Amino acid sequence: MNEERIAGLRLQCGGPRDGALLRFSLGSALLSDGATVDAINELRHAVAFDPGYSAAWKLLGKACLDAGELKAAAEAWRSGIDSAIKRGDKQAEKEMVVFLHRLEKANPPEN
Repeated sequence: MNEERIAGLRLQCGGPRDGALLRFSLGSALLSDGATVDAINELRHAVAFDPGYSAAWKLLGKACLDAGELKAAAEAWRSGIDSAIKRGDKQAEKEMVVFLHRLEKANPPEN
């Protein structure tokens, strides 16, 4: 079922319905299907379409974390926090602050 959904979403890419929501949906489906690298690419498209899309930033951070790209995950969450603050999306802001804090606590910067 997920393969059909992914195929259907991919067909819409580049068309008149292409945009942040489509790329977010595709990235989410890919991530749940285990295609982490492809999910990251689609989620990066989503935030390129709409840099203020805090849910896309949040999921991009998760995908990067899953891929072991810790610096990219932190950068995504920082960008997401900024966009959530600008849009007044308090819940997304709080969640990403927690995710970022956990990441930084588990992986302290080297001196």
